[in-house]
Amino acid sequence: MRRIALLSALFVMSLCLSFVLFHAGAPLPRAAAQVAPSLVGVADTSVPATLKPAEIPAATPPLGTTMYVAHRGDTISTVAHHFISQTSYLTSTELMEAIRKANGDLRGNSLKVGQSVVVPGMLAGPITEKSIPVSRDFETRAVYLTGLMAGSDHGLRIIRRWRELGGNAVVFDVKDSDGSINIPFDNPMAGAHHITIRDLPKFTQFLHSQGMHAIARVAIFRDERLVVAHPELAVKSKRTGQPWRENGKLVWTDPSQPKVQDYDIALAMKAAEAGADEIQFDYVRFPAEGDQKDASFYFQTQHPAWQRSDVIADFLKHAYGQLHPTGVLLSLDVFGIMAWQRPVDLAHTGQDIVRMAKYCDVLSPMIYPSHFFGMDGIAHPGDAPEHFIGESMARFEKITQGSGIVIRPWLQAFAWRTKTYSPKYIETQVLTARNEGGIGFLLWNANNDYSKPYAAMPEMRASKGKYMRGDELPAAASAQPQVAVGK
Repeated sequence: MRRIALLSALFVMSLCLSFVLFHAGAPLPRAAAQVAPSLVGVADTSVPATLKPAEIPAATPPLGTTMYVAHRGDTISTVAHHFISQTSYLTSTELMEAIRKANGDLRGNSLKVGQSVVVPGMLAGPITEKSIPVSRDFETRAVYLTGLMAGSDHGLRIIRRWRELGGNAVVFDVKDSDGSINIPFDNPMAGAHHITIRDLPKFTQFLHSQGMHAIARVAIFRDERLVVAHPELAVKSKRTGQPWRENGKLVWTDPSQPKVQDYDIALAMKAAEAGADEIQFDYVRFPAEGDQKDASFYFQTQHPAWQRSDVIADFLKHAYGQLHPTGVLLSLDVFGIMAWQRPVDLAHTGQDIVRMAKYCDVLSPMIYPSHFFGMDGIAHPGDAPEHFIGESMARFEKITQGSGIVIRPWLQAFAWRTKTYSPKYIETQVLTARNEGGIGFLLWNANNDYSKPYAAMPEMRASKGKYMRGDELPAAASAQPQVAVGK
């Protein structure tokens, strides 16, 4: 009888221990699994009443963690990939590193069947982040990141390095000029899309914890992805009645089509609600190349007296009316050539700078010296940054005088069409733009290679007041990092 009683007691204790371990960490879904497991956001420290305090397993995970028991085929990387969305970490690689450290510096990637693994950084619920309001004349010192880069470990290293050197902002793609959307966006017109920034509130919270101004870039009307999926939203060919092509490429939605406008504004609002401090519109214009005489637009039948500039101004009026009350800034990227106000440029693009300035906070002319070929009789404009930066800024300041708008230029951080690209090249552009009334600067490199700006920043930072004022986010000094990355 004693043996039977002992076996019964051991059986009960085994059941209790299994119950605790089940609630401490659920299994990952495997190919053979039919039902997805339930996951906990923080450690479940409750135990059955049948267990006495002395019998509580010592492996109960601390708050902010969960315990996972490995199954056949599980690895540290699969565990990290599954739990990443429930943790404060931004990338699976960083979560993998944290898992290794939390489990006694685990080596390798494989896990044994039945092995208990502590997963740190668990969140009690989804992160919510609010924008940090700044005035329109906040001195932004930013680099640009693609959506793919922003959501990667390399992108996080760029952000931290830029911050260390004196940067205070990042421009990142929410939607790029091919129409790819990089954040979750539940919109019927968006359809299924590849998400590279899986949790935008988590990403903006990380930027804020680093003292960085978060600028969400939205490429507006050049959208190959949307126009291929919805050809009825494309610019139409007068000759064929089919979607119009710019030099053979189907890439332009109709800027005057209300459904297109509403789609882009909804995406911008989504970014604002996720903690972005500024929404930046790029490609807020009509196509400037291709057979212009063959292109027909929605507005030409609905508003026959309108010009392209009327369409752009009307769109911005509606967009600014929705975005401004949220507290975010709205900035607009415009062609640098628009400072010359040539009638042909205005007729094609619709970018009437004076009218656009009424419905935004910041204008960001793209005044890359190398792009001014054929201008002002200079054979190699890329090697004349002082002339083209200075002339462009002076012209933009003049035509926006009295509007209260801030001119914050895009500057060249790439070596195309210039033999003089160097850290000094960066310094010259920043200094020239500032001397001509610019407030802050944005650096563009499509490959996100900022080695030359990195080398230029120490000199510019040391010469306090010459190249920059040194503005910082209002909350940057007291903000405590809420995202457990890079620990």
